[in-house]
Amino acid sequence: MVERLEVPSAEVPPADSGLKGQPSFGHWVFVAVLGLLLLGQFVYAPYLTSPALQTWSTVFVAICVQALPFLVFGVLLSAAITAFVPASFWTRALPKRPALAVPVAGVAGAVLPGCECASVPVASGLMSRGVTPAAALAFLLSSPAINPVVVVATVVAFPGQPMMAVARFVASLVVAVLVGWVWLRFGKGEWLRARRHHEHAGFAEAMRHDLLHAGGFLVVGGMAAATMNVVVPREWLNVLAGNLWVSVLALALLAVVLSICSEADAFVAASLTAFSPTARLAFLVVGPMVDLKLIALQAGTFGRRFAVRFVPLTFSLAVLVSVVTGMVLL
Repeated sequence: MVERLEVPSAEVPPADSGLKGQPSFGHWVFVAVLGLLLLGQFVYAPYLTSPALQTWSTVFVAICVQALPFLVFGVLLSAAITAFVPASFWTRALPKRPALAVPVAGVAGAVLPGCECASVPVASGLMSRGVTPAAALAFLLSSPAINPVVVVATVVAFPGQPMMAVARFVASLVVAVLVGWVWLRFGKGEWLRARRHHEHAGFAEAMRHDLLHAGGFLVVGGMAAATMNVVVPREWLNVLAGNLWVSVLALALLAVVLSICSEADAFVAASLTAFSPTARLAFLVVGPMVDLKLIALQAGTFGRRFAVRFVPLTFSLAVLVSVVTGMVLL
């Protein structure tokens, strides 16, 4: 029997919440910074005589220029799904048995992708329509991590290393399904507080929101990666990268802090050449599932009681599965 999650009317947000409304001031700041930095690469680059500044500028622009086409395409696809695929589709497509619905919902993330920010309200909408929470959470984790745009971006970011894309797909799907099954077995309904979101946002509206939001985090991630390549002494990185578990945890935590969109994070990971493939795989698996913006969204949507259980569970399984997958495939 399909598990249903009731949504108290008092928790329904006002009609002008969600994707509707004007972009925040922070969105426009990020766009302006990106434009100025890209312009500066061509206008001011001839005057940058410091090797460190030249290296920083080159790494930052390379990451952004490579990632932007995939980011834009991913946002277009996500916006189309948000606008045109009704949540009621899932109640008809998923198996009635929750244990089977979890892996099916996880695999569905490969064909119905969405960005991290969109996956949270989509999962909330699925729960409110009767989809078992465990299946909705599996889709929440897999959708931004294993969709075709992310896989292709990973292949392009790691030329000659197709197994990195394979390992990312496998590890991310396994984590999503395991988290769903664990929640199905041990999760409690009182830990979840579902809230409704706008489900009929227009295509242009959803695209604008996702592009401005994800583009801002791409700028931050590119700047951080470029700074690491210039500021952090190579000897420090070598010491950090020399220990498997330390390097994996370091890049997993870095993914949480940077909060880069999954369509662009592969290019940042590829630039972290001092670290092992397994550590970079952990960066790619953890990022779309656990980062600062997602933690805030999950706590605001499902409640703090949910977040304090779901986030550590997901992070731990993502790190563990990444190490095992890296040892086997990389």
